[in-house]
Amino acid sequence: MGRTSRKRSTVANRAIAASAALILGGGGLVAVNVYASAGEGSSGQEQRIQNAGRQMSTIDCPEVANALTKVPRRARAQVDRELARMDTQITAAYKRFADNKELLESDPKLTEKKILKPLKQKRLVSLKRIRSALKRAGHPQKSLDSLAPCTMRPDDGTNEGDPGGGQNGGQNAGQNGGQGGGDGGQPPGNGPDASDFVDIESVEPNVQQPQEQEQASTGTFTTDCGRNENGLFNSDNVIAAPGVSNGAHHKHDYIGNQANNAFASDDDLANGETTCNEQGDKSTYYWPVIRLQNGQNEGDANEDGGGKDGNVGEIQTPSEVTLQFVGSATSKVTAMPRFLRIITGDAKAFVNGDANANASWSCTGFEDRQLKDKYPICPAGSQVVRSFAFQSCWDGQNTDSANHRTHVAFADENGQCQEGFQAIPQLRQRIVYDIPPGPGFAVDSFPEQLHKPVTDHGDFINVFDENVMNKMVDCINTGKECN
Repeated sequence: MGRTSRKRSTVANRAIAASAALILGGGGLVAVNVYASAGEGSSGQEQRIQNAGRQMSTIDCPEVANALTKVPRRARAQVDRELARMDTQITAAYKRFADNKELLESDPKLTEKKILKPLKQKRLVSLKRIRSALKRAGHPQKSLDSLAPCTMRPDDGTNEGDPGGGQNGGQNAGQNGGQGGGDGGQPPGNGPDASDFVDIESVEPNVQQPQEQEQASTGTFTTDCGRNENGLFNSDNVIAAPGVSNGAHHKHDYIGNQANNAFASDDDLANGETTCNEQGDKSTYYWPVIRLQNGQNEGDANEDGGGKDGNVGEIQTPSEVTLQFVGSATSKVTAMPRFLRIITGDAKAFVNGDANANASWSCTGFEDRQLKDKYPICPAGSQVVRSFAFQSCWDGQNTDSANHRTHVAFADENGQCQEGFQAIPQLRQRIVYDIPPGPGFAVDSFPEQLHKPVTDHGDFINVFDENVMNKMVDCINTGKECN
């Protein structure tokens, strides 16, 4: 399964340069200071050309998945493939722009002709296929063509809906060349930037928990599945892009189920091996890897999901991983259905905004201070901590949904599930890294998302045996601490 070998390779910025083809023909590849992104953007050729005359950093495209709240099961495979194809189209456009940035910025009409117009045409084809698949499945969809045009985003400060929350969300990264650029580290301009890091000691405590009510379920169930010591990685995502190799365009750590790749069926997962001590837990837990920008590179520097997608540097194995399921502050919990799929966070939050963002970054000894849009700089002796609190409310019917979100939800600030949803055990992941202090690391991301901390996310598929799931629910509802 693990496609990435842990060995050193070529210089990172050479690898990313070699991965892209010139659109203008002839000459060598241009090493440029640029980054791109895929998110909401205005349409109209005049605006696109006007923006292209300024210092550009990103390509903004509307997020099609957000417009598809109902997709019949018969159409889902085709729709998922087209959504993944559109991500690949944006990645390819980003690389073409990056390799010719100086020339394109000197001639905005060329940017429209060589980048935006071809990208729009490719997106129109995919949107037509999505609409046809929906129609064949008996769910006609109005025209999606308005989602085809993309725009260039200027590199001149924060935009509306900035995921940085008004805290300088790192939009000036392109001006500084991206930290770690040069001989190793992230490719120049691909992020992250020094402004994406903050001293954790400068952050005020900000963690609040809902007050437990009389019917609260206060127990816990902890499962130990290791730290990915065996180095199982791939750049697939069987939830968001089933059946598509390199659907994530970044590498994931995998623990638990060892059969997880883009083509894994429920039966494959049920029959897979597991790294969990509890062999009745064949669930799969995965998240983007963290890489150290220290001039050293992994063996994937010339591969999809690695250097070809702008993810370079030495992959870090966590020093500690805790997987704990907890209860509800207001009620008892019910069992999760087998093969329930949950994605928490948004891999495209840098451009989509933080509506679905759920990143939490901190340091050991300071975990009452959580960051959403910044990486922490930890003091000496303290380690970097990533934590994910997954959705804890389920619609009682579906194990997945068209956008992989609407079948589950977060409880409100009081711990209450919305009407029509019921409380389930909440997965809380805590991942610790022993890495040098300071701004020298980054999470893998879609290349156009610039390794921003707000794009961090986690994925979970429940493959617990029924007996173990029932034990979990009993422990949580009766206030026990089990493992």
